[in-house]
Amino acid sequence: MPWPSRKRDKGAVADKKEPDAKIAKTEEETSDKEEEEKSAKPPAGSSKSGWKNWKKTKESEAGGEESKITYCHWLLKSEPESRLEKGVDVKFSIDDLKAQPNQTTCWDGVRNYQARNFLRAMKLGQQAFFYHSNCKEPGIVAIVKIVKEAYPDHTQFDQKDPHYDSTSRKENPKWSMVDVQFVRMTKRFIPLSEIKAHHQAHKADGGPLKNMMLFTRQRLSIQPLTQEEFDFVLSLEEEKPH
Repeated sequence: MPWPSRKRDKGAVADKKEPDAKIAKTEEETSDKEEEEKSAKPPAGSSKSGWKNWKKTKESEAGGEESKITYCHWLLKSEPESRLEKGVDVKFSIDDLKAQPNQTTCWDGVRNYQARNFLRAMKLGQQAFFYHSNCKEPGIVAIVKIVKEAYPDHTQFDQKDPHYDSTSRKENPKWSMVDVQFVRMTKRFIPLSEIKAHHQAHKADGGPLKNMMLFTRQRLSIQPLTQEEFDFVLSLEEEKPH
């Protein structure tokens, strides 16, 4: 039996706690062909280590020079509060995941090319933050891991599913999904507002969250994280909430 969809790409809105989010272009404003061409590869950029307040500093192999970003962790957005899409409730909270057999589910319903490509880039065993989105208090609640790499998303062929895609063909499927398994709850809820405060400070001081995609591509439901970003956010669970 198909699981409730985790889709939050096409037509998505910024998190309710982010009314000041500035989004230049939504997915709908970019044609499928444009979006697919632009998102053919995960974004690359530069990253500086050794931020003055970051405990886990790393020495650059290039003697302190900037190096290309490598993504090895992920952030997966899911909606914990009920919302109907074409008559189907797309709610799926961390409790819903924990209630699944073997605490495992397929991550279906993604209908954005860049997010799909991120799904296809996921490797077995990689960890991701489970992020409650589009709710009263968005933020990170748990850690999950990839237990099955990308394969065709069955919902694209199901006419009764809200994410049915009549243009996708079984011999050449457009959309993919992965299987994820619950690992553990974070030691405390890490709210978006707290992560945003660090992001803003890091933009000024060159910290690990300065380019975090949670703030540069807010609408994407699948987002990559560097090792530095993942480690820093994970370290927040040890701190008392501000």
